[in-house]
Amino acid sequence: MAQSSSPPFVRIGTRGSPLALWQAHETQKRLAAAHGVPLEAIAITIIKTSGDIIQDRPLAEVGGKGLFTKEIEQALFDNAVDLAVHSSKDMETNLPDGLVLTACLPREDVRDAFICKRATTLAELPAGAVVGTASLRRGAMVKRLRPDIEVVSIRGNVDTRLRKVESGEVDATLLAYAGLKRLGLADKATSLFDIAVFLPAVGQGAVGIECRADDTRTRDILAAIDDGVTRTALTAERAFLRALDGSCRTPIAGHATVSGDRLSLRGLIVKTDGSVAHETSREGAAADAAALGDDAGRELKARGGPDFFAHG
Repeated sequence: MAQSSSPPFVRIGTRGSPLALWQAHETQKRLAAAHGVPLEAIAITIIKTSGDIIQDRPLAEVGGKGLFTKEIEQALFDNAVDLAVHSSKDMETNLPDGLVLTACLPREDVRDAFICKRATTLAELPAGAVVGTASLRRGAMVKRLRPDIEVVSIRGNVDTRLRKVESGEVDATLLAYAGLKRLGLADKATSLFDIAVFLPAVGQGAVGIECRADDTRTRDILAAIDDGVTRTALTAERAFLRALDGSCRTPIAGHATVSGDRLSLRGLIVKTDGSVAHETSREGAAADAAALGDDAGRELKARGGPDFFAHG
């Protein structure tokens, strides 16, 4: 006898990459456990984004990080899904009116991983070696540490980038260690960068969950799985980015940590060729996360000047 189907408890929108699906399924599991509903009651809808379709050009050339979120955000506006699960570093600095970052999952290791067959660390790479990355931040910071190394743009999911190293198309690449760990690929990391010398991207290692601002039911549902420490740190980092008008077109790094009721933030801007960098830090009350981030961003924007990002 056919079973009657009931509407989903809540509907998740996500990209279809292996990492995006891990994030969506982790959100699904946490929601099911928190609310005592079966997994199948929480629907997952895969949405193809422009960032998935356009693979032959750097993101900065074709519209920046919003390319990985805009179609999913449109599904929210169309009421086709109730919440969107993103890698926080892919989220636009300013969310569309009517949408809010409602919850975060607990943050994973924020460090960048170095993947290479020829050397154990970036410092050990021979002069003229080729490092492939899709990230302007990583490329600029590599050039800052090793101006003798060639940086080329490579796109694609984690497996694609790992294959480019394996095949010798590039000598090395850099990936978020969080993504490798979540995909069961932590052993692919040759070494890990120290945060003190290689500051991560804003939002790195954090899963952000977005929904409609006026959808109080979904916001209440998500409150049960929100990691407040991660969201507070992300609030400071995103305020820092916003003050700098940050996007995929500009090499910006920022990382906040929360201990009790205190927050620490470090922020960095660097020219795309690595030739000039400015760094700052803030310490203060966690309750002032947004103000601390904003103040740090304004300082670096002033120190860099209006033309800082205009030329490589």
